[in-house]
Amino acid sequence: MGYVNFSSVQHLVLDEADRMLDIGFHEDIMKIISYLPQKRQTLMFSATMAPKIRSLAKNILADPNEISTAISKPPEGVLQAVYLSYDKQKVPLILHLLNDKPDYDSILIFTSTKKNVTELVRALKRTGGEVQGISSDLEQKQREEVLSQFKARKTRVLVATDVLSRGIDIKDINLIINYDAPKDAEDYVHRVGRTARVDKTGVAITLVNEEDMFRLHRIEELIETSIIKLSVPSALGDGPTWNPRAKKKYFKRNYKGRNYSGKKKSFKHKKK
Repeated sequence: MGYVNFSSVQHLVLDEADRMLDIGFHEDIMKIISYLPQKRQTLMFSATMAPKIRSLAKNILADPNEISTAISKPPEGVLQAVYLSYDKQKVPLILHLLNDKPDYDSILIFTSTKKNVTELVRALKRTGGEVQGISSDLEQKQREEVLSQFKARKTRVLVATDVLSRGIDIKDINLIINYDAPKDAEDYVHRVGRTARVDKTGVAITLVNEEDMFRLHRIEELIETSIIKLSVPSALGDGPTWNPRAKKKYFKRNYKGRNYSGKKKSFKHKKK
């Protein structure tokens, strides 16, 4: 690398390996490793063992021992609930939740995409709220500034991707809102674990549309808990009916295939 001498390094520790790959650090990891001595001890920690993680392990570890531990569960002090809601109802529902809890001064909203972070921040700022967003699009210095303001309670609402669900320690977060169900059930545990820390209590609410119901079902199987399902306020209209198995079949049948443009409700077969 030109300015750091790695010749005496004996131990390399890669923590949260799956998350580092998710946010695009594979090339950086491999570049650093190329400057390290071949003879070293490498320790790699990962919440999941997806194919890309096993591939990384195969490339950088020599005859490794694998140790698997049980997935942790959400803290006992977390009150968990789900609102069954269509996408168009989610922002109005979040505004309702924020206005309904004026005494909550530290609220963290998780979403699975950077695009949703931008759109949510824009929508919430229109109401005059103190809100900021954080994702891998920000430089490290910018992330630190955003986190600093959130920790100091200068920012009431922080919207983030899963890049923030691990490895941070922010005390007394009152409310976690999952704008969507995470793709990996384990990520739910990490998201929810940002509240009710150190024997405190907290609330975690997940907004689930018809396409995410099977993901919520997998989460419930992982944490061995049935999460209470709530209907959206009547002023927002009727929400979807809880039916995870039917939606899972729909998703599998239509995703294989055909004409997926990445847009909402765009799983369609081409006309013959």
